[in-house]
Amino acid sequence: MRLVIARCSVDYVGRLTAHLPMAPRLLMVKNDGSVLVHSDGGSYKPLNWMSPPCRLEEAAGLWTVTNKAGEQLLITIEEILHDSRHELGVDPGLVKDGVEAHLQVLLAAHIQTLGEGFRLVRREYPTAIGPVDILARDASGATVAIEIKRRGEIDGVEQLTRYLQLLNRDPLLSPVRGVFAAQEIKPQARTLATDRGIDCLVLDYDLLRGKDDPSQRLF
Repeated sequence: MRLVIARCSVDYVGRLTAHLPMAPRLLMVKNDGSVLVHSDGGSYKPLNWMSPPCRLEEAAGLWTVTNKAGEQLLITIEEILHDSRHELGVDPGLVKDGVEAHLQVLLAAHIQTLGEGFRLVRREYPTAIGPVDILARDASGATVAIEIKRRGEIDGVEQLTRYLQLLNRDPLLSPVRGVFAAQEIKPQARTLATDRGIDCLVLDYDLLRGKDDPSQRLF
């Protein structure tokens, strides 16, 4: 990973345009090719970024980051205050809390909750950026990647999007579609998922555990 603290301005040119005026910022270049622009406050999320696969070209005072769609992140650098590289190695992955881990086990055991004809390929399917919670095949044999959260928010959709971008580069798996599964899915996350062609599934924890019988409900 490369960390650069620089006084810079940033312009995003593509389907949308955005501009960040000149100010000190942290530029993060990850080994997966992604480039992220951070400030020192306001949010843990980057102010702007380019997801992989993308290409970084450096010239005097200008970084040009271009993705496969031709969109560009233009970083105009006035002054570099710090520039360092760090080898982080292979990340062991996120250790999920009890409920998320149980949801993953239960959904894998009851994979047809996703639809008739679904079959499990593997839990914790490994990728270069972390494991996909569940990889499955639908009734037609198409690949489906499932990301499971206790509470579904925008970050989870972004995480699944990154997995899908990577998995769809594998000719043995492509095309891969995504399912975002959670006990509760926030409206903003559902909107973003729908916009990206990702299906949403609300999970009933008790039903998956066999502790709820829908036929006994009054309403």
